[in-house]
Amino acid sequence: MFDVAIIGCGPVGALAANLLGREGLNVVVLEKELTHYPLPRAVHLDHEMMRLFQSAGVLERVLPDMVDTDGHLHVGASAQAIRYMGTVGMPRPFGWSNDWFFYQPELEEHLRAGFADMPNVDFRKGAEFTALDQSDGPVRITYTQGGAQHQVAARWAIACDGSRSPVRKALGIRLDDLDFEEPWLVVDAEVDGQVAFPDIAGVPEQADLQRLSVMMCDPRRPATIVPGRGNHRRWELMLLPHEDDAAMMAPEKVAELLAPYIGDVPHKIVRSATYRFHGLVAEQWQAGNVFLAGDAAHQTPPFFGQGMCHGCRDVANLWWKMAAIIKDHASPEILCTYQSERDPHVRGVIGAAVAAGRYICELDPVKAAARDAEMIARAQAQKGKQETAHDLIPAISTGIIHRGSAGAGERFIQPVLNDGRKLDDLTGGGWRLFTLEDAAALPDGGAVSAWLAARGAEAVMIRPDHYVFGTGTAEELRKAYAAQMGLSLETAA
Repeated sequence: MFDVAIIGCGPVGALAANLLGREGLNVVVLEKELTHYPLPRAVHLDHEMMRLFQSAGVLERVLPDMVDTDGHLHVGASAQAIRYMGTVGMPRPFGWSNDWFFYQPELEEHLRAGFADMPNVDFRKGAEFTALDQSDGPVRITYTQGGAQHQVAARWAIACDGSRSPVRKALGIRLDDLDFEEPWLVVDAEVDGQVAFPDIAGVPEQADLQRLSVMMCDPRRPATIVPGRGNHRRWELMLLPHEDDAAMMAPEKVAELLAPYIGDVPHKIVRSATYRFHGLVAEQWQAGNVFLAGDAAHQTPPFFGQGMCHGCRDVANLWWKMAAIIKDHASPEILCTYQSERDPHVRGVIGAAVAAGRYICELDPVKAAARDAEMIARAQAQKGKQETAHDLIPAISTGIIHRGSAGAGERFIQPVLNDGRKLDDLTGGGWRLFTLEDAAALPDGGAVSAWLAARGAEAVMIRPDHYVFGTGTAEELRKAYAAQMGLSLETAA
């Protein structure tokens, strides 16, 4: 019997296989397709995912095929900047740029290569899930492969099988509709030159439009233009009422829509497809020993590029808890904190994306003009307080944290060290405890010492997924950690 069965090997499932495999857990990965999906779907990750790639040991594989960019710009109906979330000149407290773009087929290939040589990870391609049963304890998964029916058993299963999740449907889990659904056309292209933009007023001097995700909040047709790695570019264009999906995907229509941005620049359309941007969250993330992750658990409007990030956070949350149960004999009950930690987190970010989507998708010119005036006034009132996308990510407010202590649930910083490495490269992963004395010895320019001083703390304990467990004295934190993990103090030490 395996420790974990992962159903679906897109980027989220593949990251889970790497994280769990590095811990030495016995993992089986079931993927219905024989090869990874050949076209780009997700394109954006943030600094937190780069840090997870560090933890998973795949950073050197993925980094050469990624590009960091400079944030987000929202442009109003009269070509006026109404919201700037740029990162040029801003500090990078987590060690990485906030916004990274990639080409999904390359990323999937690199992530799969990361666990390919792990003897404890069994990757079964062409294995299509059909049913599961956990009436006698283990999760027994039935799947078809090569025209025959097979079964595999695992202590736990993680369903990373996408928005239409057969596992979620087999479990009868419903989705909570957050009342956002808009039709958009997504076009990916290889562009051998710069994208053209109209003259936009109010763009900060340091901003480079070629390195920003630019959201044109134009009531005539809202559109997003995002950069990519190499010459890859993406357009997301809202479909207007009564427009037909098939007609809008026709090559001549796509050429017409992209003409203002591309003109005569040589380019090749890689794909065009229509989507319904949704805000959906599963009502139940855990059923017995089966856990939903990624799009199987939630769907996020893409306005801040957090869809895949959510899925990576999901499996990172499960990874260290499953490892602690298997390796350290922690209480299995710690897995019951999965939904209580992740659900509010996801809903908070989806709420921000839906709120942005509502003003972005405004098609009434009068209301759009009023929106622009209000947002410009708000930006002017906050002069000097530059907003970035990572400000949208809330802290964990419940679950395995030392509640009430300063900084509990925040993402912990990852300063760049004096020798150019990052903090995790020095300390490794797992649980980490920094006291004031430890912090003073770190070659980090005083960053961790300053973090502790800002919170009036003697020590900080960090979870393996890089969220702060809590602050206090070292002894207080060890006791709280042992109690919440179901460990004896001697074992926890």
